[in-house]
Amino acid sequence: MKFRWNWCLPLVASMTLAACGTTSGGGTSKTGPNGPAGDAASLTAYHWKLQQAFTPAGTADQTWFLSANQTPIELDFIEQRVVVKNLCNVMSAPYSVEGQRLNVQRAMSTLRACNDNQLMMLEQKVARILPTTKQWNVQFGETAQEQPRLTVQFIDGTRFQFSGKPTAQTQYGSAPERIFLEVAPQRKACSHGVIKDYQCLQVREIRYAENGVKTHTGQWENFYSEIDGYKHEAGVSNVLRINRFKRQNMPADASSYAYVLDMVVSSAIVEKRK
Repeated sequence: MKFRWNWCLPLVASMTLAACGTTSGGGTSKTGPNGPAGDAASLTAYHWKLQQAFTPAGTADQTWFLSANQTPIELDFIEQRVVVKNLCNVMSAPYSVEGQRLNVQRAMSTLRACNDNQLMMLEQKVARILPTTKQWNVQFGETAQEQPRLTVQFIDGTRFQFSGKPTAQTQYGSAPERIFLEVAPQRKACSHGVIKDYQCLQVREIRYAENGVKTHTGQWENFYSEIDGYKHEAGVSNVLRINRFKRQNMPADASSYAYVLDMVVSSAIVEKRK
């Protein structure tokens, strides 16, 4: 076998087991389907996908969108950092909330090169405007089916509007357990109730000490669930950082846990010998 390793920049030593926290802040007192609208906790409770952008003059600005095939910018507010996804690199910056004031510091990002020049230019635009964030506001709809809306305004008057999708922690109503799973390059046939010819992921648990040193490697076993956010590619082995959530009131034949991808720690392309 031939191995080619591709390591993610964040060090294993920084992979703490703590769950994400929330903060409280200012906002309106209007009640929404998931709690008061406009407080800082509502920022952390959703994944925010860009829906519209406006120039300082108030006209629609499509330059923040590349094409119908390109997923729009998405914001996550995690552990006092705002994370920007769907660019060439993952970008993040510390933030703080003071009433309706949103303060964002200069962003840091991974250093992956990108062959898409337009995407790289968009990434540079986002990096420039992010520290000029000025105000924010969250509005909930009148029914639980309506997506909440986040409006972010920048110092020059540029304005973004995002729609919110509940995070896994919001959806499952509890903090996750952080685990690491190594996924083998190939799936294997396994018995999965009524699902015929099911192919299970092959996984084993990995444990690390606080200094990032591997302390335990489990046995390979069938994984009968799927991992939200993870798309397996045959021939590629991955070590994944997973948020595992306890499900409530599940049928006896269903998994009592939900698994959500937090980060791909490392990848290896395994080429079979001819």
